[in-house]
Amino acid sequence: MRILVYGAGVLGCELAHVLMQNKKNVVTLLARGEWKEMIDQKGLVIRHWVQRKTTTERIKTVDTLASDDYYDLVFVVVQAGQLPDVLPVLKANKSQYFVFVGNNPQAKQVLEFMQRPADKIAFGFQGTAGRREHDHVVSVYASAGMTVGGATTPLSGTFRTRLKTAFDGAKYKLTFYGDMDEWLKCHIAFVLPACYVCYACNGDLHRATKQQRGAILDAAYEACLMLKDAGIPVNDANNTDNFQPGTSARRKMEAMVFTMTKTPLGRLCVSDHAMHAVSEMKYLDEAFDALRRQTGTAMPMWEKLRNEMPSWDSLQQNRKAAK
Repeated sequence: MRILVYGAGVLGCELAHVLMQNKKNVVTLLARGEWKEMIDQKGLVIRHWVQRKTTTERIKTVDTLASDDYYDLVFVVVQAGQLPDVLPVLKANKSQYFVFVGNNPQAKQVLEFMQRPADKIAFGFQGTAGRREHDHVVSVYASAGMTVGGATTPLSGTFRTRLKTAFDGAKYKLTFYGDMDEWLKCHIAFVLPACYVCYACNGDLHRATKQQRGAILDAAYEACLMLKDAGIPVNDANNTDNFQPGTSARRKMEAMVFTMTKTPLGRLCVSDHAMHAVSEMKYLDEAFDALRRQTGTAMPMWEKLRNEMPSWDSLQQNRKAAK
C-alpha cells in the first residue's frame, strides 16, 4: 500500500514509524526545510521514551504534494490552524482516501471543503505525544493507537478494511468511532483548560494547585454542557460523566490530572506540547469561543482559568523569543 504521511511533527513521525512496521507498505513522509534534510541524512530517529529505546529508519521524503501524485492512503498530520493553507493542496490531489489526524474543532467543515464522499474522508486522534529536538523525535506513549471515524457517521467497511490493512502487523490499536466531530470537540473541552493552567504556571504543571487541578475538570464539564447547547451530541458516558462533580468517574479523572501535573509524563504529554504549540492552542480557543458566543452558555470556571493565563500575544512573543 502506498501511503503518504503529510506532516513530520512528533505525531507524523511516530505514525510513519508505525506504518513502516508493515513491510507491505511503501511509506512517504512529507517534511520541509532543515528537518527534511536531517531525516534524509540521518534517517527518521525516534527516542521512544516509555519503552527506553531508539529507532532509526530510512524513509522516503517529499516536500510537496502534486495534484497527480497518487496514494492509497493520505494521513494529514498538521495542526488545525495550518489546515486552511493545506486544504487546497489536498483537495486538488487525485488520491481518494484521507485521514485527518489531530485536534480538529471543524471536522464537518473540512469534509465539506474536500468535496469527496463522506466515506472517503476520516478523522482521527493518535494517542501519542512528545517533542521534536534538533535531530530526533522524543515520542511518548503507553500503547500506540488511534481513535478514528467519519466526521458524523461511521466509516464504511471498505475504509475500515483499508485502515486495518495499513496497520497489519504493527502494534497499533484502531478504535472506530461513529461521530469524530463530537469526539474531537469533547477532547478539546478537556485539553484547553489543561493548557490554560499550564500557561498560568509558565509551563510548569508541577506548580498547579489542588484548586487549579479541580478547575480543569470543572471547566471541562461546563464545556460539555455548552457543546450540548450548541447541538453537539455529546456522549455523556465518555465525557460529561468524567467531569461531573461527585461521580466515581470524576474521582478517577482527578487521580489522572494529579499524575499529569506531578510526573515527567505529564510534562512530556501536556506541558511540552502546550508551550511549543501556542498558535494551535490559540486557534482551538478561538474556535471554542465562537461556539460559546452562539449558545450564551455560562462558563464561569472556564472564564476564570482563561483570565489567569497570560495573553495569547505575550505567549506567542515568548515562543518566538525562545526559538
